[in-house]
Amino acid sequence: MRLSPDEWVLWQWGFVHINATIAFTWGLMLVLVLGSWLITRRLSHDIERSRWQNLVEIVVLGILGQIKDVGLTHPRRYLPFLGTIFLFVAAAALGTIFPLYEPPTGSLSTTAALALWVFIAVPLFGVRELGVMAYVRSYAEPTAIMLPFNIISEVSRTLALAVRLFGNMMSGAMILAILLSITPLFFPIVMTVLGLLTGMVQAYIFSILAAVYIAAATRDSAEPSGDTPPVAN
Repeated sequence: MRLSPDEWVLWQWGFVHINATIAFTWGLMLVLVLGSWLITRRLSHDIERSRWQNLVEIVVLGILGQIKDVGLTHPRRYLPFLGTIFLFVAAAALGTIFPLYEPPTGSLSTTAALALWVFIAVPLFGVRELGVMAYVRSYAEPTAIMLPFNIISEVSRTLALAVRLFGNMMSGAMILAILLSITPLFFPIVMTVLGLLTGMVQAYIFSILAAVYIAAATRDSAEPSGDTPPVAN
């Protein structure tokens, strides 16, 4: 029983090798790119639309709504980054319905890479919204004593993101493998369904946490919503 897709080496030449994590990650990205191109190449503005377009619009509007609920006042600015993270993690979990497939999120290297992108994106969005100096000053709020603690917080929450996603995805795969070896077919099927549900939940949690971190980094630039009633004189 493999603890991680890193242990499944598909091709090796000398010290260069391609394991299942690399292969499934790039395969998954290829599927997402080709799928998005096929679905969006013939978008319609008419009343009658294809089922795929309706599905895409439901997903996009749902992600935009969640981003706005977190507190980001311009959700479309963050849709490409947060939406891509959600779709990648969700697709990695949904792929478990196919035989011989192992989700790349079951590898700590993949989840660490995703968490690292969040770690990089947070200051980038913060600088974009607040400016360099204002963002740097936010680390010393409310007092300069908080500077080292805020820096430690940035690093620790990145590690937590990586380990949380890795632990949940790997544990689901291990439980399924154990049940396949000791129980009839019915129980692994049930666990597969539960694994899909867990994967979707993890995709949602990972994306929401990334949105929360970005919202915290850009909080000083938040503009009042247009729904807020004017203050009477």
